[in-house]
Amino acid sequence: MSSTFHGLQVAKRGMDAQQAALYTIGHNVSNANTPGYTRQRVSLETFPAYPAPGMNQTGTAGQIGMGVEASTVERIRDTFLDTQYRDETIKVGYWDARAGALEKMEEIMNEPTEDGLSAVFNQFFESIQDVASHPSESGARSVMIERAEAVGDTFSYLSTSLKTVQGDLQNERDVAVTQVNSLLEQISNVNQQIQNIEPNGYLPNDLYDERDRLLDEISKFMPVSLEYTKSSGNASATSEGVVTVQLQTSQGAITLLDGKTHQVNAISLKTNQDSYVTEIHIGDEIRNPESFPQGKLKGLIEASGYIDNSGNKTGVYASMIDDLDEMAYEFVNWFNDKHQQGVTLDGDTGMSFFNEISQKEGAATGIVIANKIKHNTNNIAAASSASSGDNGTGRKGDGKNAQLLSQFRQQVLINSGNQAVSLDGFYQSVIGQMSVDAQQANRLKSNSETLQGAVEQRRQSTSAVSLDEEMTNMIQFQHAYNASARMVTMIDEMLDKIVNGLGTGGR
Repeated sequence: MSSTFHGLQVAKRGMDAQQAALYTIGHNVSNANTPGYTRQRVSLETFPAYPAPGMNQTGTAGQIGMGVEASTVERIRDTFLDTQYRDETIKVGYWDARAGALEKMEEIMNEPTEDGLSAVFNQFFESIQDVASHPSESGARSVMIERAEAVGDTFSYLSTSLKTVQGDLQNERDVAVTQVNSLLEQISNVNQQIQNIEPNGYLPNDLYDERDRLLDEISKFMPVSLEYTKSSGNASATSEGVVTVQLQTSQGAITLLDGKTHQVNAISLKTNQDSYVTEIHIGDEIRNPESFPQGKLKGLIEASGYIDNSGNKTGVYASMIDDLDEMAYEFVNWFNDKHQQGVTLDGDTGMSFFNEISQKEGAATGIVIANKIKHNTNNIAAASSASSGDNGTGRKGDGKNAQLLSQFRQQVLINSGNQAVSLDGFYQSVIGQMSVDAQQANRLKSNSETLQGAVEQRRQSTSAVSLDEEMTNMIQFQHAYNASARMVTMIDEMLDKIVNGLGTGGR
């Protein structure tokens, strides 16, 4: 037979279980707006019935229920959705970094507008034509010099602005590396806390949430794979254990964090004197920038510049700066060459219009008008050396060389790919490529954000706290608690009759 006080124990277990469920609901409601929080649920299980099977069973009609117990408090989370979300986050991080860099570049280049390099070239071209039409007028020659200074200033402004933004991107890149290493250290610390708690049979759900939040953060920078190792001791069957984080590359996985030993393999960048990335160190492993996987860090490395496998500078800003240097170098050398073949108003030849530029690197910031030209407009060689006149004075009215100079946009040839194109064609291809790249980056960023948002919505529908649902559960468990408490009152009345009422007959 069961104990006289059996019902009290059953009711007490019911109160304890419903109370645990109510406390868990309170925890959910309190963290409804906490980033990364996963709603929790008490797992209720029937307590083992009485009596247990055995040789010496009591003479009961059957097993009697012993009530309920709260076995575990578990998180409601779908790991498959977590994996999907992190996969999309990698793409969002990469294309967001690339789109942001290209957006800033488009603002600097400012094409096509009246303030862009193309418009400044148009004005310079028109001023040369004016000199060709009126070679003896000092006003036209002065305007040509001013327009030439505007071309040099625009080249310098564009190159300097691009380098400034490039420097900002390099700083952002270095900050991203610091953030990744910090996240790895934080995950390691959470791992150690989890490892200290799980062997005691508890589920540290709030620590699991914090670790998942950190893993979501690090997946923005690079693709990572996760391996979980169960804790020893009296760990629950549903415990997650410690996590090992690995970086997925085309050359194989590299361990960023060893969950068993808690060793963190920090990431560091090796750069040259211009802060271009030459190597990426991950613990003892070395990877070149081209083979580093997609993510925000790769996007920032590509935007700020790196050294490719051939030893050349490459990257979004590095390429644009090099293209401007190429244009400036070819333009100055061609213009000087043609100008030296012309004749000044004083009958001189061999006069350079710009100071000589000996190398392509930095040419965009080195366009300077020669002092002889700047201080004396007569030294503009507008006449052709082939013209003639009495004692050479007829050359003063000859604007043939200026006419030739006005055609430089179609005649300056720059190597682009496997063919030589004009200055106009080269610049148009550069701006066109920038626009196409920016459009692609924005489109893929938008697509990735849409997919990420869809996965996040499904994840939130599973894991997020619904206040309406929690209120419904609260009422449900409150009524169950009240009913169990009423059972205690009822059994108390029964026991009162037994204790105080029996044996009083005949008094």
